[in-house]
Amino acid sequence: MRVAKPMRDRRKTPMYYLITGVFVAILILAAIAFFRSPSEQGTEVVPQTNEAASQMGSRENSPSEAREGEVTKDSEKDSDFEQEMDATEEKNLEDKQQADHEKDGDKVDGEKKDDTPVDIGEQKKDSDAPVEEDAKEDEEKEDEDKKEERKDEDKGEEKKVEDKEEEKKDEETQSKDAEEKKDDSDTATIEEPGTNKTELELTVENKEVSNTWTSQANESKQEMKKEDVLPSADQQTEKKPEEKQPEQSPIDMELKLCSFSNAADYIPCLDNQKAIKKLRSRSHYEHRERHCPTGDDIKKCLVPLPSGYQAHVNWPQSRKQVWYSNVPHPGLVSYKKDQNWVKKKDDLLLFPGGGTQFKQGAQRYIDFIQISLPDIAWGKHVRTVLDVGCGVASFGGFLFDKNVITMSFAPKDEHEAQVQLALERGIPAILAVMGTQRLVYPSYAYDIAHCARCRVPWHVDGGRLLLELNRLIRPGGYFVWSATPVYKNEPEDVQIWKDTKALADNMCWKMIVKQRDPKTGVGIAIFQKPKDNTCYQKRQKNEPPMCDESDNRDAAWYVPMQSCLHKIPEGDGIRGTRWPQEWPQRVNATPDWLGTIPKGLFGKPAVEEFESDTIHWQHVVQKSYARGLEIDWTVIRNVMDMKAGYGGFAAALVGYPVWVLNVVPVTEPDTLPIITDRGLIGQYHDWCESFSTYPRTYDLLHADHLFSRLKQSCGVVNTVVEMDRILRPGGWGIFRDTTTILGEIEPLLKSLHWEIRVSYTQEQEQLIAAQKTSWRPSS
Repeated sequence: MRVAKPMRDRRKTPMYYLITGVFVAILILAAIAFFRSPSEQGTEVVPQTNEAASQMGSRENSPSEAREGEVTKDSEKDSDFEQEMDATEEKNLEDKQQADHEKDGDKVDGEKKDDTPVDIGEQKKDSDAPVEEDAKEDEEKEDEDKKEERKDEDKGEEKKVEDKEEEKKDEETQSKDAEEKKDDSDTATIEEPGTNKTELELTVENKEVSNTWTSQANESKQEMKKEDVLPSADQQTEKKPEEKQPEQSPIDMELKLCSFSNAADYIPCLDNQKAIKKLRSRSHYEHRERHCPTGDDIKKCLVPLPSGYQAHVNWPQSRKQVWYSNVPHPGLVSYKKDQNWVKKKDDLLLFPGGGTQFKQGAQRYIDFIQISLPDIAWGKHVRTVLDVGCGVASFGGFLFDKNVITMSFAPKDEHEAQVQLALERGIPAILAVMGTQRLVYPSYAYDIAHCARCRVPWHVDGGRLLLELNRLIRPGGYFVWSATPVYKNEPEDVQIWKDTKALADNMCWKMIVKQRDPKTGVGIAIFQKPKDNTCYQKRQKNEPPMCDESDNRDAAWYVPMQSCLHKIPEGDGIRGTRWPQEWPQRVNATPDWLGTIPKGLFGKPAVEEFESDTIHWQHVVQKSYARGLEIDWTVIRNVMDMKAGYGGFAAALVGYPVWVLNVVPVTEPDTLPIITDRGLIGQYHDWCESFSTYPRTYDLLHADHLFSRLKQSCGVVNTVVEMDRILRPGGWGIFRDTTTILGEIEPLLKSLHWEIRVSYTQEQEQLIAAQKTSWRPSS
């Protein structure tokens, strides 16, 4: 192996100096051509073209490898000293290249740079060529480069203009997206006493209402015109402008305590004796129907509390017992003492879970129905039930254990305070009667209608009352009847059964169960409503007759009952043609027929709005209501959404130990069919009138942009006073509306001695959470 001697020992011949000089000169010229600064040229570095890449072949683009490609045969044959000098110069050039690149990076700030180096191999083809020839080639190459650079400059300027336009468009898009995002979900973080920072949701879902939706008021008005029936003065749902009187605020008027008889249980629309006395007939329970006071007949006082009133018993204990002082009515205790409805013990009213037909308790009765007809599948196939003549609502109370929600109703009659007791127990109930007017629900609202000794004469008046149930039951739904005509042989019972069974046959109801519980002796009959029109088309006689095609089966606000059958819907995308999904999927499933509605409440496709509304209220409940409003949800049971929309608020509360009555105001778009298809309960109401319930029956009232609507019709004062009537002491009101409207509501609440727990404003929207106290005027 040849070992190189130290440099100091080598002799420096003339040939050495000649070769070294030529080599250094070549390297300097190559470096000048290659490392020319892009900033000095006035252009940015041009990326390597496909043509240049093809000339490079398989060569790599790093500077060191490019220089390695230029090593000539002569240089390879040089001495070890020359190899050593080559390596030294190569290292120096690499250092210089790195410094120049860093410098160029500082100069060309903001310009697009390409990491691909310029190939110096294109400038020098032979390392042994004379210097003059290399310089000439360099000058020609430089001229070509300048021409290309001028072209690139023009292209660069055009690109910069295009980039600026694109940036401007991007900024506009981002600004628009930010505004849309703000409209979709405005959240804010505040700090409330006793809580950490909490998100309060103030999304405005009510900016616009689509004109494609009709309201219950319009539906009912058209139906009454067709039937040539006009509402009485106390049933007007639309007030003429000239009839509207300036409303008087509780702040301006002297608040008094109602002092007339039974004032603690006063229900304005059912205790209007002045209107009841003017009735021409009471044979069809007209005196149990709504007759709301108007004008000077509206009582301007606050209902008193019963003596000894105290905070209600919490659910589920309330299903078994309530405070007697809260509902001090002993009538049912003595009147129904042999039927196990209710008993009194010390300060409590006890509910054993019995009833006229529930001799071994409501739970056994419910299980007996399931055993008799497994297809009912409580809490899966069947979710919603209408209980007619409910008593104290033990049937509905124990169906909660099956994930079934029941709307129980009964009139205000001699069965003293039965609905009041049901609500005090924490069970859904409403005051209503099957008289002359349709019940305040849309068609197909319930999976099952139930009657256990409800004392309703189904077979009279052409079967009008049973035909009203037919309107409310879904196609394919059931009627469960448990009464003495079903299982007793007394002459009267036999005749009632014969007449009612004949009527059911003519209605194409199929009796699928008639069975008697061997342990209790109580019998049930279960009928199923047809799923299509086949049976109707095969009837020999048109009795009862089919309803006219123009009859709106959903019209229900002060609309007279009709003794006719509505045709069952047919075709794809029509409500009523398919049974909803099983529970609990039903609550968040989009009704299939909703896809046929082009625009929802706020102008977007109805399906899209429904789904976003569901997510929106889940977020509101979880992030705001559950943590940020100081509400103790363990004491909340009876909830009312006073303007329910799609029912998203109630759907978000399904996992809580509460039930929600979804109210759709008659002047708002009629969304109640959507709500009932979700497996939720609700009804129509006009908030310019009093609600059909006893005082002190709800724990929470939710008013989302309700009062901005009422302000345009009958004002806000009477509705706020009505909320004070039906809310329990300690109960809550959640108000969401504009700052202008809630600026009027807040002083009203304070005049009623409600405590404002949370008041939060974001731009033009405001949220108030207020708690009612036990305060009552002194006289």
